[in-house]
Amino acid sequence: MRSARALGAAVREHLRANLRTRFALAFATVAAVVAATVGLLSYSAAAERIYQEIDTSLQSAATALQNGQTEVLTTPAPQGRGLRRGPSRSVVAQVVAPDGTVTPLGASATRLPVTATTLAIAGSAMGRTDVIETDVDGESYRILTVARSAGGALQVGVEVEDTEHVLADMANEIALASTAVLVIAAGVGWLLARRITRRLEALAGVAEDVSVHGGVDRQVLVDGSDEVGRLASAFNTMLTRLAAARDAQERLIQDAAHELRTPLTSLRTNASVLRRIGELPPDARNRLVADVQGETRELSHLVDELVELALARRTDESDQIVDLAALADGAAARAERRTGRQVVVDADGTAVRGRRHGLERALGNLLENAAKFDDSDAPVEVHIRGGRVTVLDRGPGIDPADAGRVFDRFYRADGARGLPGSGLGLSIVDDVARAHGGTVFTGVRPGGGAAVGFTIGTDRLLPGSEPGHAGASPEASTLEET
Repeated sequence: MRSARALGAAVREHLRANLRTRFALAFATVAAVVAATVGLLSYSAAAERIYQEIDTSLQSAATALQNGQTEVLTTPAPQGRGLRRGPSRSVVAQVVAPDGTVTPLGASATRLPVTATTLAIAGSAMGRTDVIETDVDGESYRILTVARSAGGALQVGVEVEDTEHVLADMANEIALASTAVLVIAAGVGWLLARRITRRLEALAGVAEDVSVHGGVDRQVLVDGSDEVGRLASAFNTMLTRLAAARDAQERLIQDAAHELRTPLTSLRTNASVLRRIGELPPDARNRLVADVQGETRELSHLVDELVELALARRTDESDQIVDLAALADGAAARAERRTGRQVVVDADGTAVRGRRHGLERALGNLLENAAKFDDSDAPVEVHIRGGRVTVLDRGPGIDPADAGRVFDRFYRADGARGLPGSGLGLSIVDDVARAHGGTVFTGVRPGGGAAVGFTIGTDRLLPGSEPGHAGASPEASTLEET
């Protein structure tokens, strides 16, 4: 017991830790992906916009210089709007002849590098340009090279070291923000998982109690309508059914023990008398043997009925299409062989979706019950109309005081106590009817006798069935139910 509790506690702790960790990791992963994506897009957009502004300013400076406006060389170059600015940087410019000769413009001592691309532009016609970013004297410059209308090339550059620092700071800030979002998301995931696992822990605790103590008479608090709430509701339904099944099992065991006690006591008494069977006269010996055989048959019949009652409640038999007329014909043939009584079937062509074995057993029990109570020579009749099965006999009928209890387990009316039987046959009929969404009923047959039967739920009736036997008898239509 103690080890089971420890195991249950370990399972709950593992469940709690595992789910919390998974939720936290899931939230953190999603947040990290979203934050990284947004950060990269933001950084790329900002960098592209900054360099577009710088390239635009370089293009404007080059146009102004080609028009002889050298004052742009003393105007600070922009570092990008909306960003932290470093010291203002002036524009650096020079003219490159086709042969590679460099002529500085302005007073700046900085010389821009001349590449093969620069010489190619210097020897080309107007319209060709090139933009590069390179180090000049240890500083990072962005350089625009354009072809001049007078020949050669014009190079215009500006230092972008501060811009790169600003972009680096932006990247760091984005990384910090993403990390903060990741941590917050992990915390939110952990708290959410804690709330969810609290309800799952309650379910695990009840499951542990059921497995250790069998305590099915309790319920779990249903909190919310989400998946956990639905699980709790389904768990409560399962516990309710388990409790009902346990109660039914206990009642069956108690009733069976009570019914078995009488034949077993008689057998025990007769067994003690059998020790002195040699001392008994022949008539007494014959009566004793007959009594033992009768009690043995009753005991065997009771055991068989108990087994059938358990099988009637089984749920592993799959549903299939059942023709009630054919089912009744087969049950009637078996009843005639067992009882020697004629059975007349009057059925339409109703077909249902149900469990063939259970329906066969229910109809067979009704026929055997009718044959047992009817000692006349009149045939037993079976009427089937649209999922309503009725068995009619010409016996003494059912007393109104017993009509409400004849389907109870082990119940036997006063007039039936001297007849063979266990009192389980009609109880099996009731179980089969309930399993098929129907009910049982009793009634008085006009002219004397009893009418006992059951119905099948309308949702199990199949449409389009054609009549297969003769029409309904007048007696069936005037049945008085009780």
